[in-house]
Amino acid sequence: MPLSNTAAVVTGGASGLGEATARHFAAQGAMVTLFDRDVARGETVAAEIGGHFVQTDVTDEASVQAAINFAKEKMGRITAAVNCAGIADAAKTVGRDGPHPLPLFQRTIDINLVGTFNVARLAAEAIEENHPAPDGARGVIINTASIAAYDGQKGQTAYAASKGGVVGLCLPMARDLSKLGIRVMTIAPGIFMTPMLAGLGEEVQAGLAADVPCPPRLGDPAEFAALAGFIVQAGYLNGEVIRIDGALRMR
Repeated sequence: MPLSNTAAVVTGGASGLGEATARHFAAQGAMVTLFDRDVARGETVAAEIGGHFVQTDVTDEASVQAAINFAKEKMGRITAAVNCAGIADAAKTVGRDGPHPLPLFQRTIDINLVGTFNVARLAAEAIEENHPAPDGARGVIINTASIAAYDGQKGQTAYAASKGGVVGLCLPMARDLSKLGIRVMTIAPGIFMTPMLAGLGEEVQAGLAADVPCPPRLGDPAEFAALAGFIVQAGYLNGEVIRIDGALRMR
């Protein structure tokens, strides 16, 4: 599926990896609808790329269904869904203030894992409506995990668990949707220069970059976006998780 013939929804599209993906897709001629909670930033990005924006809470069924309906109305169809919305709060299982706050763990799972599944299942229903290509393909869902799913660090119990769940979704969801002509892929990024990392200061950024074997730098969101674009176009990629991390294995 060429990007120029793609109608994509991108969650977390107002910033970070989602914004980079939305910009890359639009630059290649795709129609794009951004799902995000940040209205001001979402509307700005959408206007800059010639796309659409709808305020969306990925954890809420009615909110996502309304966003899917909005995207279909604006673009005529949905052929790709890229899930980038997520949070990365940190807390140790038992820390100075006691045990890990349960609401924080639940919120992380709800946004990163449940939110991903919520969008994927409703987007799949919309993608199913597309006329199939000669090989039966109707579209693709791309979810975002993290290398923390495999080697999470101290303080990442909630985050690693949520992203491990996203990894676990990939193959069974691909199998579930195979007869509908819908592929499912997952990207597991390493340490990328997102707004969260940008606020940590140059010294911290340099320390993180030094741990990356090759190239020894932080990932550029444009590289994530390019991989997402490649997945859309590479129709035989299905049911797999791709790490994009410079060979980093966190200790």
